[in-house]
Amino acid sequence: MPEASLSLWDLIERAAERWPGQPMLVSRQGDRATFGEYRDRVLTMAAGLAGTGVRRGDVVSWILPTWVDTVVLAGALSRLGAVQNPIIGIYRHREVGFCARQAATKWLISPGVFGGFDYAAMAADVAGDLEGLRTLTVEPGSFPEGDPATLAPVAAAEPGETRWICYTSGTTADPKGARHSDQTVGSFGGPMAERLDVQPGDRYSLTFPFPHIGGIGLLFMALERGCTHLLDETVDPEATVRFLSEQGCTHAGTGTPFYLMYLAAQQRLDGPLFPDLKVCPGGGAPIPPALHRRVVDELGGVGVASGWGLTEAPVLTNGSVDDPDGKLATTEGRALPGVDLIAVSGDETVCGPGVEGELRAKGPQVMLGYMDGSLDAEAFDAGGYYRTGDLGVIDADGYVTITGRLKDIIIRHGENISAKEVEDLLFGLDSVADAAVIGLPDARTGESVCAVVVPAEGAQVTLEGLAGQLAAAGLRRQATPERLEIVDGLPRNPAGKVLKRELQQRFGLAAAQGRG
Repeated sequence: MPEASLSLWDLIERAAERWPGQPMLVSRQGDRATFGEYRDRVLTMAAGLAGTGVRRGDVVSWILPTWVDTVVLAGALSRLGAVQNPIIGIYRHREVGFCARQAATKWLISPGVFGGFDYAAMAADVAGDLEGLRTLTVEPGSFPEGDPATLAPVAAAEPGETRWICYTSGTTADPKGARHSDQTVGSFGGPMAERLDVQPGDRYSLTFPFPHIGGIGLLFMALERGCTHLLDETVDPEATVRFLSEQGCTHAGTGTPFYLMYLAAQQRLDGPLFPDLKVCPGGGAPIPPALHRRVVDELGGVGVASGWGLTEAPVLTNGSVDDPDGKLATTEGRALPGVDLIAVSGDETVCGPGVEGELRAKGPQVMLGYMDGSLDAEAFDAGGYYRTGDLGVIDADGYVTITGRLKDIIIRHGENISAKEVEDLLFGLDSVADAAVIGLPDARTGESVCAVVVPAEGAQVTLEGLAGQLAAAGLRRQATPERLEIVDGLPRNPAGKVLKRELQQRFGLAAAQGRG
């Protein structure tokens, strides 16, 4: 049976037979599992979850760190036929509550206190607002266990059946839930691995949040390719890099902050940090060409091979280890096999090579649709292409360069932050008369969040004060503005729309000149 049609559970069984003793997961915190052990742990946890009452078709939301047990949980829920809603750890009560309500979640699984935040208390608050929602608090080694012999036979999922609900901030104040099947989520891992030359036994860093759709895709990649994923529950500039180095990392990702950590560590060493490095996989946001050059010159390998996609359509393009250096430095690679990618101009005509337009896509990884079906009509054009909202250029050889965004989002550390979400909260503050939120280039995070505020008459507005008020209103820390600009008025067009590009040019130039 072709890999593209297999379920996650099918792949788990097959990988355990192909590479039973091959390491699959290795965590800096000490937990590890071979492919055979992973399958066995999945069965044991599935039996334990079934014993607590998890049933086929139940929506199970989980907001968990990148633990080996978290990856086991994904397999266990697949074995039970549950619908999974992985939630990234930066979401708080407002977002988690929205996800659970819209998805009709029956189980919410979370850690206790992690990273200084009480997830269990948040889960209890969310459950208090939603009738019938049950919570489960777990830590590594404390997940439910049971006898696999008690499990009911596997009930095969129908192709195209919703098995994953993945939320993204997108461009609206409320997260948008993208419905995926095992086939859509699992479709890009293999082709991406081909581009990145992932072979059995390679060591691939998975030190970003596993609940990201990219993390789920890497699980499928490991099961298809026999590579080992190197996990870390929290990223530490010294300990994480040392762990990856000691483990012989061959694929060190996944974005600008990580590459800067690696380069800083390399400068302290006489020998190579990653002697076996093949490539640095990239994603989340385009990287500066100069950073690619530093990676090649100082870390080795072919440099950064970037990929581009969205939660709704993950990894549509990816660079290849065989690409010319100039293409690796300046593009997001070419469309993966099976992806039909076009650029469309404002008059809805398809752009020729080298002409900027909105990038639209068809492909096996495109979502089934949104949880809120009313959003689908706007998300897809008349030809069935998904509207990515990103502006880009496709050259004559098929290489894609991202040039901007139609959608008003800010990508910070690879996370989508809705400007409207922050603006809506700012407008709710008595001290704010008018406000716009923009993204400004940042060498470390990709983009920084800048609030441009017109204070209410007589009000004193400070960055620290805004941060406190926004936190009290439920905004997650990662979306909190890190820069404040006070203005007398916002530039607007005749229709009243704020001219954000003008603000970005003004304050981006000021930042480049060292002000603020």
